[in-house]
Order: sequence, then C-alpha cells, then structure tokens
Amino acid sequence: MTDVTSSKSARRPHHWRRDLVELAALFTAVAVADAVANMVAHGPDGPFLLVASAIALIITAGFHTWWSRHHGHAPPVAERPADVPSGDSHDAPAPDSVDADSATALWRMRATVRDAPGSLAALCTVLAGRRVDILTLQTHPLATGTVDEFLLRAPASLPARQLTREISLAGGSDIWIERADTHDLVDAPTRILGLATRTALDAAELPLALRQLLGRCTIHSLPAVSPTGGPTGANAPVEGILEGTTMRMRDPNGGVISVERHYLPFTPTEFARARALVELDARLGPRVPRSRDVLTLPEGRITVRRADQSDVDAASAMHERCSEHTLGLRYHGPVGDADRYLDHLLSPRHGRTLKVQTASGRLVALGHLLWDGDETEVALIVEDAWQRRGIGAELLGRLVALAVEAGCTSVYAVTQASNTGMVAAMRGLGLPLDYQIEGGTLVVTARLKGTEQRTEDRRADGQPTTYGTPEIALRDQAGR
Repeated sequence: MTDVTSSKSARRPHHWRRDLVELAALFTAVAVADAVANMVAHGPDGPFLLVASAIALIITAGFHTWWSRHHGHAPPVAERPADVPSGDSHDAPAPDSVDADSATALWRMRATVRDAPGSLAALCTVLAGRRVDILTLQTHPLATGTVDEFLLRAPASLPARQLTREISLAGGSDIWIERADTHDLVDAPTRILGLATRTALDAAELPLALRQLLGRCTIHSLPAVSPTGGPTGANAPVEGILEGTTMRMRDPNGGVISVERHYLPFTPTEFARARALVELDARLGPRVPRSRDVLTLPEGRITVRRADQSDVDAASAMHERCSEHTLGLRYHGPVGDADRYLDHLLSPRHGRTLKVQTASGRLVALGHLLWDGDETEVALIVEDAWQRRGIGAELLGRLVALAVEAGCTSVYAVTQASNTGMVAAMRGLGLPLDYQIEGGTLVVTARLKGTEQRTEDRRADGQPTTYGTPEIALRDQAGR
C-alpha cells in the first residue's frame, strides 16, 4: 500500500523535534547572555566591553551580508509536479537558460604529440575544458611521435588561434587546423572504399581519387616518354618515394605520378593509402566507362562516348580529313606534330576525352578535359565537314559537367583570337568568363561558381563521375 501526500505537505514537512531543539537553544542563549551581562556590568571595565561587543557585532553582520551577496546559493528550482523524481530536475532547464553559445563549427586539426602514455589524454582534456567535441580521431605513427588527426565540433565563438594555442600548451606541436564541413563526417574506411570503387570503374579517376584522399594537393603525371618521342627521365622505384611534402609513385602506364602538398608533410600512413590506390589501378589495367549518349541532328544521329588510347588510329584518320586551318586552331603549332600528341591526349591519366561518332562509326570530333596541376584545360576539334552544327558546344557543355563533378573550380581554353567558334561556345556556357589575350593567343577562363556543393554531395556518396549537360544557370561578366 502506498502513502499519498499532498503537494503542499510534501514541500513543507512538519518536524516537531526541530522546534524543540530551537526553543532549547533560545533559552540557553538567553541564560548565557544574562550571565555575561551581569558579569560585565558589575566589572571595572563594563562599559568599555559593552561598546567593543557592539562594534564586533556590527562588523560581523556586515561581513555576513557581503559574504551572502558574493557567495549566495543557487536560485531555487521551479516547482514541478509531485510525480516527477527529484533526480530529473536538470533535464528540463528553465526557458531563460538557453545557451547563447549553442552555435558550433566543424574543424579539422592535426597535431604531433609525443609517443608516451598520457600525451593524447592531455590534448583531450584541454578540448573538453573548452567544450570541444571530438567526432573522429585518426592516428599516424611516426618514428619520433604520433600525428593525431581530429574532426572537432567546437563552439562558434572559440577562435582557431586560441584553440591552437591551448593545444600547443598541452604538448602538441606542428599544429595545423582548417574549417571542415559535414562531408568530413564520413569515417575514413568508408571514404577510402568509395575512392577505390571510383578508381576501379574509371582509370581517369585515379588523380582525382588521390586528391580527395590527401586533401588540397597538386598532382602531376609525368610520362616516361615525351609527346615528341624522347625520354623525359621521369622514373620512380616500385615502392615509391616519400620526401616530406612530396611523394612520387610509379605510374602503371609508365612514368611517375607526383603529388605535392606545400602546407603539410605527408605521413607514412597517407603514403601507404595512396600507393594502395595506385596498385589497384595497375592491377585492373586500362578501363573506360562504356556509357554513351545518342543525339539526333538534321544530318542523322551521332553518338557521344568516352575515348581512350584505343581510339588513336581513328583520331589520326580524322586529323587527315581536317584542314590545316582547323588543326592550326586546335594545336597552335606545326600541324605535322598533331598526331604525336594523340597518345598523350587520349591517356586517362592526363584527363578525360569525349568522342563523337556518326552512325557508321566514323570519329568526327574530340573534346578533351586535361588535368594541368591545380587547373583544368578544355580543348575541342571538330572535323570540317561537321562544323557549325552545335557539336562543339555539345562537347564543351559535357566537358564542363565532367569538370564540375571532378571538383574543379574553373576551366580554361587556349585558342587563337580569330577562333570565333570556340569563343562563342565558351560564352554559350552561361558562366562567368575571364579573357586574356597576348600575341594573338586568347585564354578564356570559365569560373564554375556555385558548383562545389553539388560535387561534394556526389563525392560523399562515393558515386563515380559521369557526363551530361551541366545544370548551371549563371551569367558571364557582361551581365548576360
């Protein structure tokens, strides 16, 4: 059987024993005060002692008042229903207790710590003291210590400089920090598996997968043989080379893949991951997605699909059908050397190439998207008999879509100032354009503004890149 007590009696229980104790204490205090007063009043220094006692009481009262104001108790908790346990009072904060610093920011931070017990705990204690939540943690062992890589959720009011200073005081060194976003919440094994999947589907994905794996870096593919046929001297051992902020690995197609990151040295763990992707590419061999798009023109149907080095002979035959003027606009040099560059241009290691074929299978146009370190170049060539039919604009739009999905922020085209067809195709993209002209050579750069978020969404899902018309509605600098 359960005893039920009213809420009023529950808040103010009656304790008669306490009342008796208080009355006894009162009577005792009166008796002691009367005895002291009689002793003081009949003594030789009675008046002096009374005045001193009064002053002492006043000082004591003043000190008690000051202490109460500066060290008072917490405000009373608001009344709650009698059926709510007292231990749950902290689960329902008062309406006025909303934290003004509830906004947070994501940071990616690296710090080198001593390889000793308690070193990481000291860093975690400092982060906890600043209300910083550690979302993920990766460790990169070194010969003389350990590089710890954190993904942190910190109060937005906490500046990066202060966070770095406190980590340094806790024993961290070589601290590096930058803003992160929600896509970094994907754990490392899942992200690496996604990159491996994309690399397995398309050989052209290897440089992009390395960039996604290692962060902001510059990747160069240095062939063993130059387009003119001479050796370049680019070589690397099978196991690769790691030198601070630079790593070099042997390219399965011959030559060297060079990766540079100026702001942060590579760790042996990162080098091992990158080398594993390169080895996967080598084992799978040449591969290109076989998807295709069929377009209808007044002259008949054409097919747009990916090209690779198996299309060198067909591309050479198209060159033979092109005029010297068309070849000169495309290659900006002696037209006799054009065929020498085809093997290089069609290599997936240097970019991606789209080809246009007629219903009979004859190749009539090529569009190249070339990785140029941190930049990306687009180039087109259309056979004379198929020009002025929108094929160049169609290819360019698809190349820009590939650049968007690859995470590029801009693409540029190098052509002659008299090449009105290429200029018109670039303006037809509807993107912000920059123009530079020097000595008759025109460089038109299209800035892929507003495309990064869509690209990161695809990357986070581990989707391989495809090609298609970009869904971009922007204007160029002329306000069109």
